[in-house]
Amino acid sequence: MIRLGKSWGTWLETHWVVPAYAGGVLLGLTIAFFGAAVNTMSGWLYAISGVMLAILLISIWAPPRSLKGIQVHREPIRPISVGEPLAVKVLLENLTSRTKALLQVRDNVPPQFGEIPVTAIAAISARNQHVWTYTCRPERRGVYHWPTLSLRTAAPLGLFWCQRAQSAPGHAVVYPEILLLTRCPLIDQLGMSAGLRWQTTQQTQNANEGLTRALRPYRWGDPTRLIHWRTSARYGELRVRELEQLTADNQILIGLDTGDHWSEANFESAVVAAASLYIYGLHRQLSVALWLPQAGILQSKHTVLSALAEVMPGPQNWNHRFPNQPLIWLSPTGQAPQNLPPASLWIQWGEKITQSALVTRPTLSINLSQPLMDQLQAELCDR
Repeated sequence: MIRLGKSWGTWLETHWVVPAYAGGVLLGLTIAFFGAAVNTMSGWLYAISGVMLAILLISIWAPPRSLKGIQVHREPIRPISVGEPLAVKVLLENLTSRTKALLQVRDNVPPQFGEIPVTAIAAISARNQHVWTYTCRPERRGVYHWPTLSLRTAAPLGLFWCQRAQSAPGHAVVYPEILLLTRCPLIDQLGMSAGLRWQTTQQTQNANEGLTRALRPYRWGDPTRLIHWRTSARYGELRVRELEQLTADNQILIGLDTGDHWSEANFESAVVAAASLYIYGLHRQLSVALWLPQAGILQSKHTVLSALAEVMPGPQNWNHRFPNQPLIWLSPTGQAPQNLPPASLWIQWGEKITQSALVTRPTLSINLSQPLMDQLQAELCDR
């Protein structure tokens, strides 16, 4: 019955009004005085009940009117990692020529954000704005959406509450926790030769002479440092040098198994490991990317971390085959895929490593009872 009462009260408040404690007392007194007036035919009782009824009608009519004419805007939310504060900024604009007073604002954020953010606003003057900024700490990674923000008031007398939802779509991306690794033999071993080739190519692209593959006519947007002035003077038009380009086989790939054979704790640990390895590779100035069975190769930082924020284990749905180049494969304990590219490295999660799981490749076994950062910085074991 209590649940039904709360539900009924919430429905009344969001669709009409619901009496506060003082409003309920006044409503009861009004009924009592009116009943006494009818019973005794006393004029002064009719007058008192009439005044009370007028006050009630004003208190019922005013709160919904007070919430009209308020427009809500939400600024884009900067992505953060788990454990970092998420800053949300909401702009409430009074479009009417009257002051809006005694407002309560509640943002209807997802449950993973913790307590519902609530603030009280004394007044928003006519044709003016109020900025509400708050922070929260999401407990889990993910891509979160919530559509509304609620405005609530009992103005002007505090006898009846009225609540209305305002459309203010929120979109927040919470990246996985990122461990700041100081060393990682996994990346260092797989990316040693690739990283050197990548750095050499970058030096070539930034050079002013040498290692020229061909000359071609100038196109809009070409850097002026690549113009070959002698050839340009000879032909009477600008010619630019084409340098050796970055090839696709010098990329370090991190692959994550997204099958449904994970435990929840192991999969969350694997996602944290994938994000940490990716960021470590970027800090080492290596060309690093993420490979997922459903999405294939992802490269840009925001794309990779957003994919890791929302990825969840599920039925095997391999829309993309393994790439031809070696990768760091993250999966639970078991048999490595037969089509895993040669020279790949394997990180496996599980407390017990069975003999059938052993393969002839460098392998790192993760145990959740030990710090993940220390294990990712440990040396590899050759199986």
